Amino acid sequence: MSFDYDLFVIGGGSGGVRAARVAASTGAKVALAEEYRMGGTCVIRGCVPKKLMVYASGYPDVFDDAMQYGWDVTLGDFDWGHFRNKLHTELDRLEEVYRNLLNGSDVDIFDGRATLDDPHTVRIGDKTVKAKHILVATGGHPLRPDIPNAELGLVSNDIFLMEKLPKSVLIIGGGYIACEFACILHGLGVEVTQYYRGAQILRGFDDEARGLLADSMIQRGINLHVGTNIVEMAPASEEHGGPTPTASDASMGISAQDIASHSKSDTAEKAKGPIWVKSTNGTEKVFDHVLFATGRAPNTNGIGLEEAGVKVGRWGEVVVDDYSQTSAPSIYAIGDVTNRVQLTPVAIREGMAFVETVFKGNPTKPDHELIPSAVFTQPELGTVGMTEEEARDQEPIEVYCTSFKPMQQAFAGKSDRVLMKLIVAKQSRKVLGCHIVADHAGEMIQLAGIAVKMGATKEDFDRTVAVHPTMAEEIVTMKEPMRTA
Repeated sequence: MSFDYDLFVIGGGSGGVRAARVAASTGAKVALAEEYRMGGTCVIRGCVPKKLMVYASGYPDVFDDAMQYGWDVTLGDFDWGHFRNKLHTELDRLEEVYRNLLNGSDVDIFDGRATLDDPHTVRIGDKTVKAKHILVATGGHPLRPDIPNAELGLVSNDIFLMEKLPKSVLIIGGGYIACEFACILHGLGVEVTQYYRGAQILRGFDDEARGLLADSMIQRGINLHVGTNIVEMAPASEEHGGPTPTASDASMGISAQDIASHSKSDTAEKAKGPIWVKSTNGTEKVFDHVLFATGRAPNTNGIGLEEAGVKVGRWGEVVVDDYSQTSAPSIYAIGDVTNRVQLTPVAIREGMAFVETVFKGNPTKPDHELIPSAVFTQPELGTVGMTEEEARDQEPIEVYCTSFKPMQQAFAGKSDRVLMKLIVAKQSRKVLGCHIVADHAGEMIQLAGIAVKMGATKEDFDRTVAVHPTMAEEIVTMKEPMRTA
């Protein structure tokens, strides 16, 4: 069989673009198809715009602290329109960077939806091409719950497209996306209520760390309710204690132009407020917007996986082996579509491992162990390795932990607290996990992650001289365990 391409990549996110570029550098003939915008979830509707919103939302605290330190400053109103326009200009620039990187690597770009006809045939519109290898890197999408009127609510994709900020928002969910947007919107001046059906937010993270973060969010003014879920929602009316929506309410939603140029949400045009909500705690309230942050699903529907002989799991994920190969030997998959570890740097690593395996003759498994990560709340949560709960179920451990008011906030009269925590194996003395709740925890955990990945022991940490005065010095100055398990 003759092939048009050595590799055809479906999906122009970070993982797919990196795999295409690195494969092309080996001399392979490579093509990539993207149906929406180059850059994928992270660049266009995820990590990048969200982090820019995190920065924007933090400035009220900066101004408040500045006044406490003697500066004569006044915080004006936040101009969402100015920020929004500049945000999308930046996203347009980054998308162009991705296109230029592909063009510079001699990767052919197809702007359109790619589907599989068989294990070697890709269809883009009315055109078909043959490829020796196919890489599925189509990512995932946010979910709405299966309840009446769910289309009235927003999902994370829609947040960056609002024409103006709402005065109030209800966030449904307790994962990192829900908590990050709760802090972001609160920092921008929105009245935020958050419902989570579980007992505590951030399930899967260290219990002590997520407890401190929940307390901090409540203290900052976020109306957090755990053990609470939505029962019913509907357009607000006088009967529900709110105004009857009119055509002017569309300004609180998403513009038609944004739907065409930026958003992939098929229901975003319906997401208008105000919305009446009844919850399991018996309360009824009207919110300008409801944001669903209740999970994500792989983008596998309608791309021909069954026709190509690719096995799909119970959650819609592409099933792969340790080398990212699917049940169809010519087809591989990386990133969120495999539902392994849903992080952009992981997708990139998986893409590079794929190229090593297929195009460089060096079978390489992507390493999913001891991955540092951060939740960009206020304060941030940084984590690497095992939680206390996971570790104590595996072996005897010592827990080194301290919580204190950091110097900067204490001087400003704030009650914010930070947490520094190490989980240590009793027998080997190896640091099994590190958890930090503090401003810039994401920056700190990246560096701590190197030591944990290398297998550093508690004594290795102890031998490291502290940088004083810093918050992070506590990581190397905790001498006695707080508890054992």
